[in-house]
Formats: sequence, structure tokens, C-alpha cells
Amino acid sequence: MRTVMDRMPTQPQYVSRKTLAIKRGDSEILNRNDVQYAFLYHVFNDKTLAFTDETPGKPPTKVNFCDLYVHALYNSAKCSKVMRDKMLETPAFAVEFAKISLLTNVGRINTTMAFFPEMKTALRSYHPVPSLQKTDGNVQDAPRIKNCLKAAFLPGEQKSAPPSTPADILARAKAGHIPPTSVVNLIFVLVNYSSSLMSTHFEPDVEFVDLFLPINISSAARARAFLWMIFHYHEGPNLANPFADDHARRNPGKVPWLLPQENIDPPEELEWGRKMAQARSRFLQELVAGGELDKATRTLSGSSSHDAESSSARRPRTQQYYAADGNRTTFHHYVPTNGGKIKPTPPVPLTAVNASIRTREPWFEHRDDYSLLHQTWHRAQHIDPLADSDDEGLDDHARLDYQRRLNVLGLIKPPLMPSHFPVSG
Repeated sequence: MRTVMDRMPTQPQYVSRKTLAIKRGDSEILNRNDVQYAFLYHVFNDKTLAFTDETPGKPPTKVNFCDLYVHALYNSAKCSKVMRDKMLETPAFAVEFAKISLLTNVGRINTTMAFFPEMKTALRSYHPVPSLQKTDGNVQDAPRIKNCLKAAFLPGEQKSAPPSTPADILARAKAGHIPPTSVVNLIFVLVNYSSSLMSTHFEPDVEFVDLFLPINISSAARARAFLWMIFHYHEGPNLANPFADDHARRNPGKVPWLLPQENIDPPEELEWGRKMAQARSRFLQELVAGGELDKATRTLSGSSSHDAESSSARRPRTQQYYAADGNRTTFHHYVPTNGGKIKPTPPVPLTAVNASIRTREPWFEHRDDYSLLHQTWHRAQHIDPLADSDDEGLDDHARLDYQRRLNVLGLIKPPLMPSHFPVSG
């Protein structure tokens, strides 16, 4: 049976099909999506003490990834004294510098970029990074960061070449050399062999460098897969990986399951939304059709019933309401169910609702001594304000009210006499 090391490539397989470097014009901002800020946040905020830190002059200790990477930069032979002092003075700056260095480590930031506005050379372009420059430190430019990374070796790698293939790194780890190489060199190697390692550790169409790109995988899942890869090669494949999940444990050598990106609508929710939109469309069509039918009915019956109304008061028209029939269900909220099936709620009859609506009551015996307040109260209690004014059943009280209003208007302005009208020639 072929082992994982047998499948490891021996020649560098440089990435050619992907555009890793961020492309922006001079003075253009590198926003959070460009640098994948959420991914970097999950990587550098993980507190798992799983990585062996071999700091010169100190015994090996277990640290999290943030401390491991910051220490590698601090101990680089190309890290200036000013940079070291700033990293010690402001730990937040050290983390920001480490995040930008990691993007340079994987090739997302190329050597033509600078991050301080006083840069004078025309060979580089200035780019502010608001999310990673919240302190007052100077992160310099990409060429200096790249030189710092290339000089970040372990104490035992100062006189000999570090391992340059994944197979060499695993061989050193299995031989008991922990860590087998610096974390910076490990990332350089994983990027160079990204395409070849795809079939070994990832599902189809996903590889190591994809973890740093804005793809349809959640930031937390990509960060966990990245930390799994670093532990697998930095601490050795034989140890229990603390970043593994059930998928990685069931499939040895595979990274944790890469969950889809956040805020992606599942198919059952989209289908439910379409059904409710169609229900709304049918309801509006039935509403319009019912209104037209009611209008036509009133037009036809109006002429035949006009002569039959001989009394002074017309009978009030019964209010019409839309009631739910047996084939239509009322609106119900979306309730997620197993298997994506949605069970409709029972139809809610509207008769109970209609029963609470005030209907007109027959008018009481007419009294001439009603005051204005009594008359107002009587109309508020017995006249439907939402009904058409032409269909209101006027009783004697309403007629008395109208007569009093006409009397008041007559006192304000006398009626026109026939002599006031112009005589036509």
C-alpha cells in the first residue's frame, strides 16, 4: 500500500492557474475582503496551545499559532532593531505586522506594495490597509517583509538548507525533529506544492492557497483547515490533531470539513419563499376579480331597486368580507423542518374575526330634543365610517342634523334671490 509520503511530489509544483496577488492601483485601499480579515481573525485568535516553539536560548514550549508566527518574525536575522522594539512595545502592532507578513508569505501581497505614505520610489505602489493598521507602527513595505520572512530559520537551519518539499518535512517530523522547520518556511513549501497536495488533503477543486482567497467557504472553516495543515506538518502526522473534526477523523489525512459560506439560503427556504410569493399573487388576482364582480352586481341591481325604495330611509347594505374557503390557507410563518419539507398550518377561518367587527344597529325612536353632543355620539355609534357615503342608511336624526347645518349656513349667507341671477339676452 502506498503511503502518504509515496504520493508526495519531489519537484516543486508552482501554482499557475490562480491569481494570488492582490491587484490594486497606487493609493487604493486594501479592504477587508482583499485581505480576508475574518479568516486572519480566526487564525490569529485561536488559543489552542498546540505548536512547538523553539526560541533561541529557551526550552521548547507549546504556544498558539499567533505566538509561533510572531516569534518567528521577531527572531528573523533580517528583522531590524527598530521593528523588534516596536513589537515588544506594542503587542497589537506585532499581531498586525504578523498578519500582513502571512499574506506576503503566501503571495497575496507581492513585492511591489508599500504600506507607508512617505514612500518615494516609483517601483512600488502605496496601499493603506485600514483593518490591519490600527496602531501607529510602520509595517514598511513588501520587499523588506519578504526579506524578513526568508531569514526566519530555526537555530539548526542556520548552517544547512531547510527542507524544501512536504515529503522532507514529514520525514524530519517522523524522525523526531520537532519542529521539522520554521513555520515561515513550512508555509512557503505548502504554497509551492499547493496543487499537488490538493488530492492528498482537500476535496476536489480546493487547495491550500484557496484558504486565503474570497471563495464560497466560511472564514472559520478555512481557518480551521489552515491550522490543521500547519499542525499536521509542524508537529507530525502521527499525533492527534486538535483541529480535526469528525470528517477529518473518519478520513485520515483530510482537512476538516469545509462548510459553505455564511448567509447562504438553503434550497427549502428559497422554495418556501417562492410558494408564498405565488400565494400572494393568487390572492391579489382573486381580490381584484372579486372587486370587479361586486361592482358589476351593484351597478345592475341599483337601477332595479331604485324605484322600490319608497320610504325616506334606505336599508343599510350588509358589509362584504373575504372569507377563507376550504381550498385556501392563510399566511403562516416559515418553520424549518427535517428533510426540507414544510407542513402547512391548518386554515384559519375568518368568521371569528368578522364576528368582532361592529355592524350597524337599527336606529332608535326619533327625538327632537337631541342636543348636538347626543347627535354626534349617536352617529359615532351607529354609522360605519368605512362604508360608502352613498350607501349610508340615513335616519331621522341624521336628517335633523343636516337640516340644522343648512339653517346655520343660511344665517351666515342669505340664499340667492332670483334677481341676483344674470339675465341672458
